[in-house]
Amino acid sequence: MRGFKGGMFGEAFRMGRKFAAGDLQLVILALLAEQPRHGYELIKLLEERSGGFYVPSPGVIYPALTYLEETGLAEVENEGTKKLYRITAAGRRRVEENRDMILHTLAKLERIGEKMAYVKRVFETDRDGADSDDGDFMQDGGDIRAARMLLRSALRMRYPWSKSEAARIAGILERAATEILQGGRPQARG
Repeated sequence: MRGFKGGMFGEAFRMGRKFAAGDLQLVILALLAEQPRHGYELIKLLEERSGGFYVPSPGVIYPALTYLEETGLAEVENEGTKKLYRITAAGRRRVEENRDMILHTLAKLERIGEKMAYVKRVFETDRDGADSDDGDFMQDGGDIRAARMLLRSALRMRYPWSKSEAARIAGILERAATEILQGGRPQARG
């Protein structure tokens, strides 16, 4: 995996915000190496670790699990209507062979989760409409506060949004955050 799309979130995934199939399979194997899991648990775990930035669909997770089972890297145990997936010895070897990439990928997911949590905190307000836990800079009564209120209002008006609309909005917010962080300096191209 190469990273995530967007300025403040790093480079781009090979396929936008999606893992390439082989990368996802390795990450799933690493999660199965921690403990046996159901497919739904894997979806929720990836969502949690990325702060909601990456939420794989069942149509992505279950084919990956089936492939891992068919190739002998994982095995499945039926538990009524659910399937519990376990890593095999061959799967553990594959994880060891790719440990650096897996650790890098999981660390990046967690960093993005932390950044997403921070962004969420910045935009949340308490009952009185005053921002919480962000110090005096968030209490600005001028142009910035008005712009933040306009942004919050625009987001509420567009909600609920489709995946493509969410991606478009996230791109806008990421570009804005990058520009703010650059402090008016032109972005270095490399």
